[in-house]
Amino acid sequence: MSASWQLSGYTPVRRLGAGASGSVMLATHDGTGTPVAIKYLIKSVGEDPSFRTAFQAEARLLGEIDDPHVSRLYEYVESPAGAAIVMELVNGVSLRQMLRAHGPTTPESALCVLKGSLAGLAAAHARGVVHRDYKPENVLVTGEGLSKLADFGIAMPIGEGADSTVTGTPRYMAPEQWTGAPASPACDIYAATATFFECLTGRPPYDGRDLLTLRQQHATAPIPTDPAPAPVHELLRHGMAKQPADRPQPAQVFIEVLEQVAAGAYGEEWEERGLRELARRAALLAALWPFPDGSGGATSLASTVLGGTVPVRRSVFRQGRRRTAVLAGGALVAALLVGGAGYSYASRSEPAVAASPPGVDPPGADPTGTPAATPAEPPSATPTPPATPTPAAAASATPSRSPSATPNRSPVRTTAPAPRPSTSTSPPPPPDVTAPSLGGVSVNPGELEPKGCPYGYKSSTVTATVTDDRTGADALKVSFRYTLEGATATVQMTSVGRGRFQGTLGPLTAPKQSSRIPIFVTAVDAAGNSTSSTSPVYVTLYNYCTPG
Repeated sequence: MSASWQLSGYTPVRRLGAGASGSVMLATHDGTGTPVAIKYLIKSVGEDPSFRTAFQAEARLLGEIDDPHVSRLYEYVESPAGAAIVMELVNGVSLRQMLRAHGPTTPESALCVLKGSLAGLAAAHARGVVHRDYKPENVLVTGEGLSKLADFGIAMPIGEGADSTVTGTPRYMAPEQWTGAPASPACDIYAATATFFECLTGRPPYDGRDLLTLRQQHATAPIPTDPAPAPVHELLRHGMAKQPADRPQPAQVFIEVLEQVAAGAYGEEWEERGLRELARRAALLAALWPFPDGSGGATSLASTVLGGTVPVRRSVFRQGRRRTAVLAGGALVAALLVGGAGYSYASRSEPAVAASPPGVDPPGADPTGTPAATPAEPPSATPTPPATPTPAAAASATPSRSPSATPNRSPVRTTAPAPRPSTSTSPPPPPDVTAPSLGGVSVNPGELEPKGCPYGYKSSTVTATVTDDRTGADALKVSFRYTLEGATATVQMTSVGRGRFQGTLGPLTAPKQSSRIPIFVTAVDAAGNSTSSTSPVYVTLYNYCTPG
């Protein structure tokens, strides 16, 4: 997929995050201004013929699913430049974010997540759609505590051997999925139950450090129940049964069993308490919502028309048809799909620059150290960006020049004056008072793991476009500064041609809690005029390694 490709008909707002299958942008639909989430698929996914064939068919079915527990798919688009999915925007956080920030949930909350997930899976299974990659990253929790499923049908392949591959996320894959068998509704039920176990205990059911060990654990190890509350042991044993036929099916049957167990163990109001607790936890992470103020980008009901006329070489699953979806302000839900986008802003204000900030290693440092413990609950304050330096005067300003003094009378000359060299010179150019022009600040990737982690990205490239009316690129001084755990560091950027400058953030040691790092770029020309980005871009640094 081209890095610069953007889906027509939508205006990008900001990047929400990135994951194994692509990056997600917050955008607005040009026709209505309604916010949506657009997932741009990575090249290996979008250009895979087998994926395109399968997902085109499923996209048509997913577009028909209108269930409160499923993040709706509005549009799937293919073009020579790449592939993208337009999804319902859910104003909330992923279950992975919530677990990382706050640890295990209450039993009632875990039951609410499982019930909501089973309801969403039931709606999809009824139309012949299997999720294939259910995991905490793909469960989104709204400000009301409701859970929604996202990222249907785009699970990534995992290497299994020289002659075969399996698809999914290893820590949540059913035993039969490891053999390369097609994913089925029973696989989804297994993964949902494994995630239920993680909600209850704070860790996945199996902890193998490599694929072979995980495969053996899922296939033969006893189903773990002891760390979980006793009333839900039977739910775990049934939902994670080694044989697909032994799992409760369809999903609606499992919901009925769950409701009986929950009411018997936790009372008739178990669901109200569970949803209330999920809403409270989501609210503690409100700064990470696509719309932190809870507005959802709208204040009233809006009618959104998606689809319609399609340019040549663009394939949309609703080509030629109008699709209307009514989205309520305050209930919009963003398909984040990226396993967490951070848990707290790294700072609430811009402290003085520290040459060697404590707990922050300069980019390029050797990876050492281990992840920190579970983070504390983050504050909800919003960082204050630094003020933008103001040029001393406008670009067109010209200093005034004093005229030469004129004598009142001519001097009396007694002899002819001796010839003298001319003192006439060209006027000097006006001083340079125009600051460089700065734009196009971006980071890639937007999520990092601490140095020393075996998986994921450890460093991110910060890119900015800088131009100046007098100073060439080689003489411009461009840098970015970032703040992590109250300390600020500065990294110099280098010219890569065509007015673009790049610098590297990371590797970084694990913070005390997963942090959303604000990054500001500053450019200084040869005359000392400077300009800084007025709003930050963010990189999320997790406080421990992502499993699997």
